[in-house]
Amino acid sequence: MTDSVEAPAKTGGEYAALLHEVREAGLLRRRYGYYALRISANLLVLAGAWVAFAFLGDSWWQLGIAAVLAVVFAQLAFIGHDAGHKQIFRTRKPNDVIGTAHGGLVGMSYRWWVSGHNRHHANPNHEDHDPDLDISALAFTSKQARLKHGFLRWMAKHQAWLFFPLLCLEGLNLHYNGMKAVWQGKTKGRKVEGVLLTAHLAGYLTAVFIVLSPGIAVLFIAVHQMLWGIYMGCSFAPNHKGMPTMTGQSVDFLRKQVLTSRNVRGGWFTDFLLGGLNYQIEHHLFPNMPRPHLRRAQPIVRRFCDDHGIPYSQTGLIRSYRHVLEHLHEMGAPLRAADRARAAA
Repeated sequence: MTDSVEAPAKTGGEYAALLHEVREAGLLRRRYGYYALRISANLLVLAGAWVAFAFLGDSWWQLGIAAVLAVVFAQLAFIGHDAGHKQIFRTRKPNDVIGTAHGGLVGMSYRWWVSGHNRHHANPNHEDHDPDLDISALAFTSKQARLKHGFLRWMAKHQAWLFFPLLCLEGLNLHYNGMKAVWQGKTKGRKVEGVLLTAHLAGYLTAVFIVLSPGIAVLFIAVHQMLWGIYMGCSFAPNHKGMPTMTGQSVDFLRKQVLTSRNVRGGWFTDFLLGGLNYQIEHHLFPNMPRPHLRRAQPIVRRFCDDHGIPYSQTGLIRSYRHVLEHLHEMGAPLRAADRARAAA
C-alpha cells in the first residue's frame, strides 16, 4: 500500500450519480424504530449491569460487571457517534440532545468529540488536517516518524508492539480531553456538559468506592476503563490506519473517501460489534445514512466503484488489525535501521 496519494481533483458528477442511486433506494430515510429499540436495549442493559453491581457487593465477580460495562459504554458511544452525524433525526437539535445525553452516560464530551470527528471526515487520512493522525505517541506516516525525538522516537520504533497496550489508555484519554475541553470553554453547551460530566464522575466513583473495598474498586475501574479503551480503539483503528494518506492537493470527494477507508467483512455480529463502522466506505460517503442501511448500501457502492475503476478495500476483522500493525511496524522501520547503523559505526 502506498504511503500517500496525490492526484488532480475531478468533478463531482460521479458522486452525484451514486448519491442519486442511494437516495432512490430509500437508504437515506430515517429509522426511528430501529434507534428507539437500540437505545432502549442499551439503557436496559446499562441499568441491569448497575443493579447487578449493587447486589453482588464487595466481590471479585464484579470484574465481570466491569467487562459488561465496557461493552455497554462502547455501544452507548456508537449511538453518540450516529447522533453526531444526524443519522437518528433529520435536524441537528434532537440529535445533539441524544448525543449529549449519551456522552454524559459514558463520561465524555459529545461536543468535543464531534468537532474533531467532523474534521476527520472532511480530510480522512490527510497528514496535515486529520486529527486522527495527530497522535503524539504514534507515527502514521514517514514524515511523522522522522520528526520524533527522545522517548517518542523510541515509542515510534516499537509502536506496532505498543499499539494494543496504548489502547488501554484510550478510555482515560476520552474522559480527560473531553473534560479539559469543557473546562477551557472550547465546546458548545459547556454548562450542560459540565454538569453531566461532573455528575458522571461523582456518581461513578461514589458507587464504586461505597460498594467495593479499595483494592477491588481500583481494579474494577482499571478493568472497566482499559477494556472500554481497547474496544473503542479496536472499533475505529481498522477503518483508515494502513490505508493511503493524503498530502497536498486532494482527489475529488468520492475518491478521497473511498481510497482512504477500509471496510471490515462480516455478518450481523460484526455489525453489532463495530457499531456499523465496519462499513466505513459507505459511512464516509454518506455520513448521515442510518446505521442499518449501511449494509444495504454496500453492494451498490462496491458495484459503482468497480464500474468506475475505483479501488475498494475490504478485508476480514483479524486481517484488518494485521494491516494496522504491519503499517505501524513499517513506519518505525527507518528509525530502527538508523539505530542499528549508529550502533555498528
